Amino acid sequence: MKYNQVTIKDIARELGISPSTVSRALKDHPDISPETKKAVNELAEKLNYQPNIVALSLRQSKTNTIGVIIPEIVHFFFSTVISGIEDVAYSAGYNVIITQSNESLQREKTDIKALFNSRVDGMLISLSRETSSFEHIDATLAKGVPMVFFDRVYDTPTSSKVIVDDLSGAKDATLHLIEQGCKRIAHLEGPPNLGITKQRLEGYLEALNESNIPVNKDIIMSCPLGTIEEGKAATEKLLQMDNRPDAIFATNDPAAMGAMQAIKEAGLKIPQDIAVVGFSNWFFSALLDPPLTSVDQPGFEMGQEAAKLLIRQIEVKSKDNTDPTPETKVLKTRLIVRDSSLKSGKKK
Repeated sequence: MKYNQVTIKDIARELGISPSTVSRALKDHPDISPETKKAVNELAEKLNYQPNIVALSLRQSKTNTIGVIIPEIVHFFFSTVISGIEDVAYSAGYNVIITQSNESLQREKTDIKALFNSRVDGMLISLSRETSSFEHIDATLAKGVPMVFFDRVYDTPTSSKVIVDDLSGAKDATLHLIEQGCKRIAHLEGPPNLGITKQRLEGYLEALNESNIPVNKDIIMSCPLGTIEEGKAATEKLLQMDNRPDAIFATNDPAAMGAMQAIKEAGLKIPQDIAVVGFSNWFFSALLDPPLTSVDQPGFEMGQEAAKLLIRQIEVKSKDNTDPTPETKVLKTRLIVRDSSLKSGKKK
């Protein structure tokens, strides 16, 4: 569908003047008489004239628009990141185009191409769980498009990134379970391609090693999609073991919720029989029965910091035609302790 957008030529034809006169009148040029300016602006308002942003961007090489690619809009964490991005972007005079890869590498490639063709000034990207090769990103970076990665990042020295300290967050969660007296702590591991999965596993392993608890690979269960269903299925397998776990640390809250469902259906109690801790502190975590202990990620702050880095990069490039030195911002996590992990009333 093509919209019949009013152009400068339409206004010029209606008033019987040249398009260049209309253009200068709209820009309040001193060579144009007040009467002509008034007539042009009144007609432009009457006809709902809007400047052609694409044409302007071709002349100015800037659209004041940034593109955002996230894995899933329905993900509570990413919705808070978007709020942080928009908070900074709109204050700085930038519009935001939001796309979602839906955890698909092909969709991610399509989104990057669409944003590039829309002439965005820069992109904020969190990778899909399928992304393990980065040629599509390297090709876009080679064209000079500023990019900042957040949460799920492309670990390249040429781009800025904003991450949370996933390792410390996972370590704190596991140490908390150990402090509650848990000795056989299972881990529901996330998508294998993602750096955050590796960092959370590393934090879990560090906590066990520092506490002199042997690592048992049999109770590290893969949940490559990180869904409720996977968390439940993985936990059902754990519960069939002769020596079942006394605690579960899940890579995210949906997997933890699935674990809680399996534990309850087996007639066991949380946390008395098995304690559970998640990661991300989704909005539903506090509403579960019992409320879920989880590692809180500062999503809003992550969005703000990512947008600040990108806009700074865009402005420097626009002004000096140089690329600023890439930065890495690491944000702290916070363990929110609730009833799902508190054994015998112990506190952290």
